[in-house]
Amino acid sequence: MSVSVLVLAMSAACCLGFGFVLQQNAAQRAPLNDFLSPRLLLDLAKMPSWLGGIALMVAGTALGAVALGQGEISVVEPLLATNLLFALALSRHRTRQPLGRQGWLGLALLAGGVTVFLVAGEPRGGGAAPGPLRPWLIIGVMVGSALLLTAYARRTRAGVGPVLLAVAAGLLYGVQDALTRQSGQRFASGGAAELLTGWQPYAVLLLGVTGLLLVQSAFETAPLRKSLPALTAAQPLAGIVCGVGFLGDRLHTDAGALAWAATGLAAVVGGIVLLGLHPALPQGTVAPAGAPALQPG
Repeated sequence: MSVSVLVLAMSAACCLGFGFVLQQNAAQRAPLNDFLSPRLLLDLAKMPSWLGGIALMVAGTALGAVALGQGEISVVEPLLATNLLFALALSRHRTRQPLGRQGWLGLALLAGGVTVFLVAGEPRGGGAAPGPLRPWLIIGVMVGSALLLTAYARRTRAGVGPVLLAVAAGLLYGVQDALTRQSGQRFASGGAAELLTGWQPYAVLLLGVTGLLLVQSAFETAPLRKSLPALTAAQPLAGIVCGVGFLGDRLHTDAGALAWAATGLAAVVGGIVLLGLHPALPQGTVAPAGAPALQPG
């Protein structure tokens, strides 16, 4: 793994983590009758803090795209999962909550898990090109699963709905990252003409807008600690599946390496859960159903 990929991915994670906190602080004040409606994005666009969060998210996405252009998705995705550390850092600055044992353990599991996965799995490119059906099969499973989760979340918005929406968004973002890498490869090989004649950049845009609506609906109906960990855990797992499944990423496949890589991913998920439940992350409150949208400012 090159230093530039590490710096780009960690910078992207920082922007994403800070951006998620600002977005959730604004989304929790949106009216609940905007749930899973495009009106939600229009109402949120009136709030400067949300626009600031989106600007950070766009910057993070752009940095992540550059990192994906220089490194394998199976390397970049686990690094992007550290966005939760930056979200927690900003929330700690606001709430003055100490890390405590839970915070330090979560940090150690997340950072250690990423390190173990990268060292044991040693993700690298150069794998054989898959058959034409495999990419569509993997993308179909990811998108189909996200649709099913969203449909169930619509009926259980007050219970596990926000978690399901966050998982669905994470699946879509993982696919989006994979298609972003493919788009970069098309641009590198043939310029703008090659890029715009493919379907990938348009799918990236559609997945990004859909994922944004799901994330904001999750932020609107639950505190950050309930939605962000699910999003942060689902995205890298989906991205790694796409990377190994149809982007040619390779991992060490001997039993020992696979066991350590799986242990690393499990530690990442465990660390995400512990950090996501940390009291420093805001509990948040939601507006009552039918409440008018807030005015900007």
